[in-house]
Amino acid sequence: MREAAPLTPQPADEVRDIFQLPPEQAQFETLTHNPKNGVTGGVWRVTAGERSAVLKVLTRAKDTTETWAASEDPRHWNFWRREAHVYEEGLARAWQAWGITAPRLLASVERPDGDVALWLEDVQGEPATKWPVAGHVRHAERLGAAHGRALADGVVPDRPWLSRRFLRDYTAGQSVGRELLDDDAAWQQPLVRDHFPDGLRERMVRLHHEREWFLRTMESLPRVFSHLDQWPANLVSHRGESVLFDWAFAGDGALGEDIGNYIPDTVLDLFQPAARLPELATAVYDGYVRGLRASGWQGDERLVRLGVCASAVKYDWLTALMLSRASDEQQLDYGGSRTVEAERRYRERGVVLAFLADWAEEARRLATELGLDR
Repeated sequence: MREAAPLTPQPADEVRDIFQLPPEQAQFETLTHNPKNGVTGGVWRVTAGERSAVLKVLTRAKDTTETWAASEDPRHWNFWRREAHVYEEGLARAWQAWGITAPRLLASVERPDGDVALWLEDVQGEPATKWPVAGHVRHAERLGAAHGRALADGVVPDRPWLSRRFLRDYTAGQSVGRELLDDDAAWQQPLVRDHFPDGLRERMVRLHHEREWFLRTMESLPRVFSHLDQWPANLVSHRGESVLFDWAFAGDGALGEDIGNYIPDTVLDLFQPAARLPELATAVYDGYVRGLRASGWQGDERLVRLGVCASAVKYDWLTALMLSRASDEQQLDYGGSRTVEAERRYRERGVVLAFLADWAEEARRLATELGLDR
């Protein structure tokens, strides 16, 4: 990852313009982000005097794995400049009327090296990683209201740089360990054998083999403008609103897809214990449906439920990844800065994967009820 260089001419000019202070007064603090992503040059909290802002550098020149490589295709899930467009054109605040907003864009700077520097309001609020279940429910209800109003009005925002076919293309690129799904030895590794529930292997292998059907099903559902990376690390509560960060994947999604991502991610990264997953999932789903109904959407609720449950296909790759990492000496958290107790991670994620297998089974039943092609 690149290091911030506050005293070189370009960042120095940016600091001077943002803070109206000499650039040498600025302090740069690296913020947690995905260092593997090829579009992210770095993320920092910059403090100068009594003010602070967040600097996020978007790039296409970063050396990274093929999985996370930056794309020049504006419709690709990892198009390098998408987040700048979302902020510049105000789409990050498209849901503000329903209580979901984003940091204010202070400046978007095209740098001589081709990178884009996004200077954003530094929103201080209660992180969703520490919310009780009620906080997640409030956010889901707001999101449902925003989606419901758009569906009732028949308005789905589109721009040439918003992502298309996110779920299909994102999952296709996540291939680490895929060959281990049918490997007996991989499933007998102690962390896997001791902490993955009985029957999980057969159920997740089936989900993998039926991946194309699940993707087609998701693509057939009503469409809504979606964030596509909603999880607690991208949210804070501030002045009675949800403030949503990291719009890099934003674009076309299925009704229920954002919630289908949000619920498991709340537990997969240990923000809520897996034992509370059924309670969390029910409450968040019900909140989303309340929001949909309150804002005027009168469609068949089974379509919402199908969108949430069929979203399990997004995690098809996670089973294989867990198999591939079961022998690692260290288990690292998101961002790679701290270790995570291996037994706890595998135990909690085993519960979540079994829950997702239940979602997949429910999706199959709903599809049959709705007369969708199996």
